[in-house]
Amino acid sequence: MISIWAPDGVGEIRRGDDLLDHLLAAPSGVELVDGDVVCVTSKVVSKAEGRVEVGDRDEAIVRETRRLVARRGPLSIVVNRLGLTIAAAGVDASNVEPGRVLLLPEDPDATARTLRAGLADRAAVNVAVLVTDTAGRAWREGQTDLAIGAAGLRVLDDHAGRVDHYGNALAVTAPAVADELAGAAELAAGKLGRRPFVVIRGRGDLVLSPGDHGPGAAALLRPEGADLFGLGSREAVATALRQDADAQRVFGTPVDAAALCDLLTDLTGADVRLAEGDVAVVSADPRAYWVAEVAAYAHGWVVAERDPSRIRLRPATP
Repeated sequence: MISIWAPDGVGEIRRGDDLLDHLLAAPSGVELVDGDVVCVTSKVVSKAEGRVEVGDRDEAIVRETRRLVARRGPLSIVVNRLGLTIAAAGVDASNVEPGRVLLLPEDPDATARTLRAGLADRAAVNVAVLVTDTAGRAWREGQTDLAIGAAGLRVLDDHAGRVDHYGNALAVTAPAVADELAGAAELAAGKLGRRPFVVIRGRGDLVLSPGDHGPGAAALLRPEGADLFGLGSREAVATALRQDADAQRVFGTPVDAAALCDLLTDLTGADVRLAEGDVAVVSADPRAYWVAEVAAYAHGWVVAERDPSRIRLRPATP
């Protein structure tokens, strides 16, 4: 059985506050036991760290952004400085005074480790700690909470090598249990209830041994180029047309030569052939070369040689 509860009566968090003082002194009481998972909203972590700024939200978003993923009107999805793909870089203008913005914590995994160690010292318990934040999802309406910081928790429950009830081997199933717990915690905390701490009991099997903080929530981030949706549909087209070498890694590793040959033949109608590991495109139509270059770029290939009668393509990375 899993139990989830959020202590009531937690006061306003301000810069320099000790979050554990607020948690352990909550008027409704908190009795922690080994194996509990303590979830803390990123908002109160940011407030305690002094990540509240006076200024323009758009300017803060630019500073917190590492790479644009997609933009639709005023909405931007970006990879922020923490490596999170998130709307507006995680910069929030709610739950703060007008004219101020709230940035995400400086290092959520480090904060989770500090809080976990503090609870071990002050409450003599071995618990896991999650720092949670709200995010949208591709293909789905609405938002849910996920883990942006973690300590003492097995954040992925890898099922590779296990067998289901029908005898089928599981290869890629790996529930993101840290995110599942964060979403469950939000059900108890709510958005407007001023309950920034949530305790989840019943999944002690996911809690690591004392002193073992685990890989943190950073382990849930896909490497650049490994995500099939590293750019929005419009942005992918514009990036391919620009053929910026620094952005090519977002499209992932190069496809094999045979697959590229099939693609370019279909797109250009040109004579496309393998040439000593490279791909040669021969056509009397100059437009075929332009199409081939753009398509090749998006599939991890670049022009190695060009003359009036053909272009020769090679993988961007060996």
